[in-house]
Amino acid sequence: MRKSNIIEHSGIVESIENNIVKINILSASACSSCHLKGACGAAETANKIIEVFNSGKNFSVGEQVNVIAEESLGFKALFYAYLLPFILVVSTLIITSFFSSSEAIIGFLSLIILIPYYAVLSFYKARFKKIFTFRLQKI
Repeated sequence: MRKSNIIEHSGIVESIENNIVKINILSASACSSCHLKGACGAAETANKIIEVFNSGKNFSVGEQVNVIAEESLGFKALFYAYLLPFILVVSTLIITSFFSSSEAIIGFLSLIILIPYYAVLSFYKARFKKIFTFRLQKI
């Protein structure tokens, strides 16, 4: 895999339980060279905890590591988190405007459509954890 097809963030191992390593992502120092930094949720806050399945490598609490993800996963995450809800809201807005003249009802229904959307996302959380996987690399 080419270097340009991956996203890397430095972090520190916070805890290790049952082959799940919790990584505290460091502040945005590693984000300055990434061309996705404007759209990446990890670049917005200083502290972000990420859970990574450990496949047999030995890590210790407090150790500095790189969290690696494929760039295509970043685009998938952007689609599910931002683009698809936007499309749902706008399409609901347009469709309900044909059936109602009340702007309050149109706006309310356009926002209410997000409740089942995020409920479905929450229901499939385990499946998304399998899709959006990270790798760890010792520094």
